Amino acid sequence: MTSGAATKRTHSRYLPDLDTTRPRLTTAETRIPINIPQRRPNDPLHKTVIQDAFEWWAGAGSAANVAMQLGWPEVAYGVMESKVESGSLMKHPWKRLRTTEQYLAVALLGTDEERIAFREAVNSAHRHVRSTESSPVKYNAFNRELQLWVAACLYVGFEDTNMLLHGPMDDEQAEQFYQGARPLATTLQVPAEMWPATRKDFDHYWNIACDRISYDETQKQFITELIDLRMITPVLGISLRGLLRFLTIGSLPPLFRERLDLPWRPIDQRRFDNLFLFVGFVNRFLPAPLRVGPFWLMMGDLRRRIRKGKPLI
Repeated sequence: MTSGAATKRTHSRYLPDLDTTRPRLTTAETRIPINIPQRRPNDPLHKTVIQDAFEWWAGAGSAANVAMQLGWPEVAYGVMESKVESGSLMKHPWKRLRTTEQYLAVALLGTDEERIAFREAVNSAHRHVRSTESSPVKYNAFNRELQLWVAACLYVGFEDTNMLLHGPMDDEQAEQFYQGARPLATTLQVPAEMWPATRKDFDHYWNIACDRISYDETQKQFITELIDLRMITPVLGISLRGLLRFLTIGSLPPLFRERLDLPWRPIDQRRFDNLFLFVGFVNRFLPAPLRVGPFWLMMGDLRRRIRKGKPLI
């Protein structure tokens, strides 16, 4: 981990000191393999700015990203025990999808004023997300370390999907992509200095943070219901279940699949790679409004809500 530019942390409740701890896990264990041809330098079709990663295929790994976030038990039980019914993933899945996508959009595409407005809306919900005496683990939705972990998972999702569509990035491209990601954390309660300063620092943080991954049977059941779309109408859920399950398991790093007891064979990996080779090829020829339009529609809806004083979440 680089000195000086490293993540600053005066006290950590969940992780060891990042400056002195060497990760036990490797990136091969904590990130998905990208078996796509390397992108070419300066190719205008292969964007390396995170704001250009807002393509509708970015949603392919959404369920996997939630499963990754829930790998920290404090985050998992904060979600599963939340008393904020209006934002419940299982009771109001479409609303939760909208607010999550709008959070990503405002964090990376919005103005400072829009981010502040959305942060205040999130804060109003997070005030009610605290553990009780009966909770298996202690948690508080305002804890900055928990929020940093969630933001880190969101970043990994953006980067993985971008590379699946456009190919791996070299070090310079990866650093450029990463440098736009800090608002994923700071739009919550995470101070800027907590976000790892460089892409190399992020790898160091991520591999140490992944060592905390743990799923009990309650978490596994919740994630299984999420993957199987148990929270939406059966007519739609059953028709999409097989594809979503395949995309979700393929979008999970080996460590997460192993700890969730999700099978993944070499032939599954080859099919996953071939799917994204095809999708990435077709994606190059799609007009920008079709590729990124849904996210701009989300931003338009958010701005309308702010303008009219309507609830944001």
